[in-house]
Amino acid sequence: MSHVPNIRLNNGVEIPQIGYGVFQIEPDRTADAVRDALEAGYRHIDTAQGYGNEEGVGQALRDCGLSRDEVFVTTKLNNDRHGYDEAITALDESLQRLGLDHVDLFLIHWPRPKSDRFVETWKAFEKIASDGKARAIGVSNFRVPDLDRLAAETSTVPALNQIELHPWLPQDELRAYHREHGIATEAWSPLAKGGDLLSDERIVGLAEKYGKTPAQIVLAWHLQLGNIVIPKSVTPTRVRENLDVFDVELSDDDLATFAELENGTRTGPDPSNFG
Repeated sequence: MSHVPNIRLNNGVEIPQIGYGVFQIEPDRTADAVRDALEAGYRHIDTAQGYGNEEGVGQALRDCGLSRDEVFVTTKLNNDRHGYDEAITALDESLQRLGLDHVDLFLIHWPRPKSDRFVETWKAFEKIASDGKARAIGVSNFRVPDLDRLAAETSTVPALNQIELHPWLPQDELRAYHREHGIATEAWSPLAKGGDLLSDERIVGLAEKYGKTPAQIVLAWHLQLGNIVIPKSVTPTRVRENLDVFDVELSDDDLATFAELENGTRTGPDPSNFG
């Protein structure tokens, strides 16, 4: 099993730096996919209420033979469950689907700033944490103004912000804010869905230099920046390859090559108007 280092969150909870994301994995394939990932060495599984596959994650956790404290489990609040009472009820429903009495991390999936309810929702998350139903609480797709509102109107700093982040969209401003306020950065779509990014001649050249695949070299870039990453694949060889990235140390020149790739391209929605 590859050794995956942990990142210590601001409340002392530790999260494996590489996780297995189950976004867009069909519910009837999720249990097998998660079992395969756990067998490959993953100990961090990222799901969400909106993915519709929490039951499959729970089945894999029951089948895998690992103790509960060996696997870090994240889920996220669905967009239609914002609000104090709704958020608390929604997590209880997730726990039932997962077959767990707590998750390791519970995230607000999207801020939905136009609905203006995420502060109320975050207060429910504080209650969830105090009740022990989530070891850590955080957010996803929050922008700097959203994080500033939480700081001004609540008493708990999110442990983590899960955001779209890859070489096209390195999110320098957000990552700097996170560093200043003790918020961990987690990248979804860390490979920008593959394709054009992984075929870029600069990425291909770096992959050849280090004897890695283009996907591995991009993941190594994330890890060197200190990001937590949740690559998703249902191809067994790629699932394993994504863990084999800890023997790469990019040079300053290599990092400068990555900086050339920034172009602001998103592969997913803009948090300012989504939801």
